[in-house]
Order: sequence, then structure tokens, then C-alpha cells
Amino acid sequence: MNIALIGYGKMGKEVERVAAERKIAIKQIFTLENNLRAMAINPQTLKDVDVCIDFSVPTAVPENARAVAECGKNLVIGTTGWYDKLKEIEKTVKERKIGMLHSPNFSLGMNIFYQTLSSAAHIFEKFDCYDAAIQETHHRGKQDSPSGTALALGQILLQNIRRKKEMLHETCHKEIKPGQMHITSTRVGNIYGIHRVVFDSEADTIEFVHTAKSRSGFALGALTAAEWLKGKKGVFTMKDVIISI
Repeated sequence: MNIALIGYGKMGKEVERVAAERKIAIKQIFTLENNLRAMAINPQTLKDVDVCIDFSVPTAVPENARAVAECGKNLVIGTTGWYDKLKEIEKTVKERKIGMLHSPNFSLGMNIFYQTLSSAAHIFEKFDCYDAAIQETHHRGKQDSPSGTALALGQILLQNIRRKKEMLHETCHKEIKPGQMHITSTRVGNIYGIHRVVFDSEADTIEFVHTAKSRSGFALGALTAAEWLKGKKGVFTMKDVIISI
């Protein structure tokens, strides 16, 4: 399989390293400098590419996605913080009849964590003595807060615990209502990502924790997704990959 990297920061470089280990050829690398407003992405530069992988910046994702779609190539989006443009990008994907796979977190372990949490939340729904909250910690250079992964975990809880109606993202200076679920973020040092889901009652506290040890897990997941997406059409997430394996 031949891929193109869109974005060449720490994640882009890690995808490049893991791709070499898996004998996946990288035909093009688009950086912030050589790809202003996605102008470098065109049929000529993508002629030998099967799937593009985007780990750029949130503001660049919509233009990158349109450019890739116009070239008729499939796209994996690992960047987070752009989801307000999701419907717009999905429309382009369907019109151009390509395949697009996005996920707030490409770690295979985290995507297993999603499935495990969904099952657990379904049980906690039955016991209203338990409250729930989410805490996430990332390196100080992360551009979005809360993380896309924390928001995805929050959605899982809202979908399964009916007494929770909304996520509260900001610092709270007053009592939190029973229907609210607090998500807190910490930015410090070089932490790759720690996500903690807490279920608390008067009797005990139960925690589900995922700790990323390096970027290699995210890179491996993105490449696994690209291999899975090759030749497919439509909009997918990592859940589609996990349940099909």
C-alpha cells in the first residue's frame, strides 16, 4: 500500500517510522510549509497514492479533505478539534464517492477501551447511586481541550446513562447539577495521553484508566485503519475497524 502523509509534526514522523517497519511506502509528505491551503494536494502529487493520512492541524482539515476528495483518494483523519465541520466533510466524501475514516483516537487499546466502557456504562445506568466524571491529561502542546477522546468517552456515557444529559467542559465555580457530567483537562510536560473515567458513590469509587506510553500506538492504529480503508467508500470510524477484526 502507498500512502501520503498530510502534516509532518511529531505524529506524522511517527507514522513514517512505523510505516517503514510495516513495509508501507510513503509516496508524498505534505507539510504546513509546502501545502498552504492544500494547494500541493492534486491528482499529480497523489497519482501513486492509495490512502492519505492527515495529522495536520484542525483548521487545515476541511481544505485538506476537499483536496483529497477531489483527487478521488481515500482519507484517514487523525487530527482532532475539527468536528464542527464533520457534516460538511461527510457531504464532500459522499459526493466524491471516496472512503473517509476518522477517530478522536487511533490507539487500538483506546478503541477497545471504548467498547469496554460502553458495556460498563450500560450496567451503571441501572444504579443511580453512581455519579460519573472524566479527567484527561496531555502534553502542553496539544491544541484542543478537552481532548477529542475525552469528548468521545463523554458521548459513550451520555448514550448509556440516561440520567446524564450534558457534558460540562469548563471550570465550574458552582454546584454541578445531577444531569451534568464534568470533563476536566490538564496540560503539562510531555504526557502522550491519560484518560480516566470515574464512577463514584458513597460506598466506593471505580475508575477506568487508559494511559498511552508512546505515539507508536496511535501511528499503528492509523496505519491499520488505512489498510482497512483501502478500496472502500463511505464514512467510517475506528469502531468499524475494531468490530470487523
